This record gives sequence, structure tokens and C-alpha cells, in this order.
Amino acid sequence: MTATASPGNRAPEGTVKERSKGRAPGAFKGRGGGRVHATVRFAAGPVGFALRLRVLLTCVLLLALAFAALIASLAMGDYELPWSDVVTGLFNAGPEDAELVVHELRLPRALVAIMVGFALGLAGAVFQAVTRNPLAGPDIVGITAGAGAGAVVAILAGGVGTGVSATYGPVPLGALVGAVTTGLVVYFLAFRQGTITGYGFVLVGIAANGMLVAFTRWALARVDIDAATRATAWLTGSLENRDYTQVRWMALGLLLLVPPLVALVRPYRMLQFGDDIATGLGVPTRAARTALLLVGTCLAALATACAGPVVFVALAAPQIARGLAGTAEIPLFTAGFAGAVVVGGADLLARTAFPETVPVGIVTGLIGAPYLLWFLGRANKVGRGG
Repeated sequence: MTATASPGNRAPEGTVKERSKGRAPGAFKGRGGGRVHATVRFAAGPVGFALRLRVLLTCVLLLALAFAALIASLAMGDYELPWSDVVTGLFNAGPEDAELVVHELRLPRALVAIMVGFALGLAGAVFQAVTRNPLAGPDIVGITAGAGAGAVVAILAGGVGTGVSATYGPVPLGALVGAVTTGLVVYFLAFRQGTITGYGFVLVGIAANGMLVAFTRWALARVDIDAATRATAWLTGSLENRDYTQVRWMALGLLLLVPPLVALVRPYRMLQFGDDIATGLGVPTRAARTALLLVGTCLAALATACAGPVVFVALAAPQIARGLAGTAEIPLFTAGFAGAVVVGGADLLARTAFPETVPVGIVTGLIGAPYLLWFLGRANKVGRGG
């Protein structure tokens, strides 16, 4: 592993003379006003990649925060545990009551929160990057609503309780079918003249979101009160009573979906600069966009199936990651780590900051709605309008 300085934004070659005042850490100004970024290069034989130092440090910071949220979730609650008992309980070396609380009551929920946030962060980054629109999150363009509608149909049709592990299988299947169907419909309706525009994609998605929300409400109105109560509790975005069944679902889904996303990193980056540039660099834009949207849709469906619609995370996490990393494009996995921190922290607040435990989706909504208003106001001030 080596650390070097590599040009960003095609800065001219030359000697780096001074650190640019007011610029991001690791960014320098060379002759001609170009920027040069400190870069860390990883190589193992013929395989290697380069990563900006600030992006790497941001990832490390976010991982540390996610781990801190995980440990705090294990220690805090109605039954407080000393930090030492949490650590020993994780390795089955502590008091018996500490091991029970850590392994059976809190660890599954905390792990699901972290993995759900990671999946939503990745999904939001994919949608915003591919459409080049910061409002194109899966919960804005109807993907989450489609997953929710499909999962609710599975819950109501099969009588599946959201915390019953033995019959949990139909829920992610219904969410996947609903999300993929919605994604395909929105994609083809927004497709014009060989491409899609960010505004068109968002507008079609908002319309689809409204129809799916109306369908879900209609379905809830036609079933008995017990089934409707179960489904409504799930629709708020809740991690209550999560166990290792959901942990296994999330882990398996991420193992299947992250490798294709890694393989699509180059098209993901190139599409953020526009179709003309991506095509000029040899990227098959239509196939790459379709593949990325399919993976992003499946990630959103996976998260929604395990936790319900946890709103605003996929919208905010990519912008948080871009702001912390100081990059023009959205750093993909940094957005995933940011999502993990947001959901992990929100779930901790949901369990400890209120007189009674509230669904995590309510906490993310309370945080995300003001963020969306601020973001729209800021975008309008600088003339970007979303």
C-alpha cells in the first residue's frame, strides 16, 4: 500500500507548491489552479485500486461510528449493562444474564439496523448517481412503496406476523416482487429517446409512489383488524422483535447483491458524468444503468422486507457521504456506511430517547423531513433545484 498524490479533475502536471487554503484535507493546488489529491493505492500482484485519502478516512470514521452505535445498542436500554459485560457477553464469557440480553434480545436487532442502513445507503447512492438527481431515492420514486405493498400483501394473504420466524419467508419475496415490478414500470415509463432523465424518473416515481400508497391503504381497509394492525405496525418501519432470522436474510441478501455492485463500480462512477462521457469511455450506458437500478431496487426491497419502510435514509445517506468525503461524485460504499450510522443511531434513539420504544421509521422521519426541507432550500439558493 502506498500513498501518493494524484491529479483530480485533470489538473496539469507540475510541482505542488502550497496547500490550498479552504480546500478539503488532502487537496492541494498545483500550477494552473488544478487540484491534486492525496491518494492511497492498494495492490496485490496485477490487481489494485486507488482511493482518495479523505474518502478512506471518511470510511474509517463512519465504520467506527457504526461500531460505536452497535456497542451502545447492546449496553443501553431498560436493563443497563456495563460496557465490560457487553464485551464479555459477546464472547460468552460474562454473566449469564448479560449473555442473554446481549445475544438474544439486543444483538439481532442492532445487527439488522446496521445492515438495513448499509443496504439503504447503497440503494440511495445507486439511484441518485444513475439518474444524476439527489431526490431520486427509492422512498421518493416508489421503490420502497412497491416493496411495502408487496410485503403487506404477503402479510395479509398469508397471515404472516412480522415477528414470527417460521413464516417469515413470504415477506421478503413479496417485497422483492413489489419493488422489482415498480422499478421496471417506473424505468420504462421514464425511458425516452434511448435514455432517462433525472427529473422524468423522479416525476414518474412520485406518481407510482402515490398509487402504491393508496393501494396499500385500500388493502388494509379490507382486512380484519388484527391483520391490519400487524401490517400497519410493519409499515411504520420497525425493528421490534427482530431475531436471527432477519439477520440471516440481510446477510444472505448483502452477500448476493454487493459483489455485482462492486463489479459495476466503474459504470457507476462514469454515469455520474453523463451518458455522453460514459459512452465515450466505453461504458454501455443502457445495460449498465439497467443493471445498477436492478441491484439498487433489490437492496431497497431487502431492507424494506426486514425492517419495513425506513424513510429518508436512502435520500440523506449519499449526500452525507459526499459532503464528508469532499467529492463531486457520490462515493458508493461511503454512502452505505453513512446509512448504517444513520439507522444504527436512529434505532438507539428509538429505544432510549423516548418514554416508550418507538419505531425506527418515525425517528428517521423526524430527522429526515427537516433535512429534506433544508436540502431543497439550499439547492434553490444555488440554482440547482434538486
